[in-house]
Amino acid sequence: MAAALQERLQTASAEFQKIQTDLSLAVDARQKLDAQLSENELVKKEFASLTDVNTVYKLVGPVLVKQDQAEAKQNVNTRLDFIRSEIKRVENQLKELGEKAEKKKLELVEIQAALQQQTAPAPA
Repeated sequence: MAAALQERLQTASAEFQKIQTDLSLAVDARQKLDAQLSENELVKKEFASLTDVNTVYKLVGPVLVKQDQAEAKQNVNTRLDFIRSEIKRVENQLKELGEKAEKKKLELVEIQAALQQQTAPAPA
């Protein structure tokens, strides 16, 4: 019985570590998306101050290529929409992983308690 509990403990522990790793990766992704969002919002703000006579260039490899202002603004808006939807997706993923981690933590505590009960000396 104790060997089975030990095995369950190891399995649950490995699963918990995997969830923690996934959680860490999701947090990193969320931070990168935040950085991209603020960067693109700054670009949108800059675009708002442009007049019709201003020229917009796009960096394509090592070359700056002239780009239509309306097209550039549309590209930034599209990118912002995409980043916001990705943030929502990652937020949901973080929520799910947090709940999974909590459940797994409770399972680990239960297994450890059961192991302690089995290995505790019988009262004299």
